Amino acid sequence: MLSRRHFLRTFSGLGVAGVSTVAYGFSEPELQLRVTRYRISPPQWPADFRLKIAVIADVHACDPWMSLERIQTIVEHTNALGADITVMLGDYVAGQRHVTRFIPADEWAAVLAGLEAPLGVHAILGNHDYWEDRTVQRDGEGMTRARRALEAAGIPVYENDVQRLNKAGRPFWLAGLGDQLAYWPARRYRTVRRVGVDDLEGTLNKVTDDAPVILLAHEPNVATRVPSRVALQLSGHTHGGQVRLLGWSPVSPAGQRLAYGHVRMNSDVIISGGLGCSIVPFRLGVPPEIVLVTLGKPASIVS
Repeated sequence: MLSRRHFLRTFSGLGVAGVSTVAYGFSEPELQLRVTRYRISPPQWPADFRLKIAVIADVHACDPWMSLERIQTIVEHTNALGADITVMLGDYVAGQRHVTRFIPADEWAAVLAGLEAPLGVHAILGNHDYWEDRTVQRDGEGMTRARRALEAAGIPVYENDVQRLNKAGRPFWLAGLGDQLAYWPARRYRTVRRVGVDDLEGTLNKVTDDAPVILLAHEPNVATRVPSRVALQLSGHTHGGQVRLLGWSPVSPAGQRLAYGHVRMNSDVIISGGLGCSIVPFRLGVPPEIVLVTLGKPASIVS
């Protein structure tokens, strides 16, 4: 079976697709940012409760593909959306070797600290935030450099934890899941009983009332286990397959159903196509995006 790594490396190098197509694929990560908007009203979310969520996923900071200047542009575009809350879904560090510089965590975190929203900026970690931290992989424990940098910049990081927030007196819960693939590379050092640090049940058990729940989970795969108690799951990780043709991603680490976009399961699930690249700096048919989710129905149609 063809892995995403082998597919992307092969596809990005194929001349059979045409020189212009391949050139476009390598340039697409540098194209103007797209804002992808979703307006949904999950049954678990009060129809008259309007909440705007800005979503940033898979930054993968590195030169030249995701420079500090480009991250600053993302911050400015996100702030201009006027969201009530901003969430970041992990994978801040580079996930490839085709770079001229690996940007230190304190540098990209300082730029992301410029994000602003009335209900705050909230973050989880992704697999590459764990995978590229060799000390954590060798030790099998400890706080990643990415988490330390985000928290030093004033951005809270959720790892199997929740926070009760409210807008104009309307409460909701924000839950952040630990990464499901955190210690996958650690298998080269020792026997690993469980690669993930996620605890879905333990996280949701921290919710103490019936206010609606928004779940942040880097990898979307957990959606098959998320109960209907959760109104909305926000995920990244897939990059939309990084190659998406006519609404189809040839290779997605989460399968076709959870490759990209809005999916209805026990909960509503939105998978961002993300901003950066992993494996190779190549995107085709799925340009970098900031996601803006509006929950609740417009006042004119709320019955």
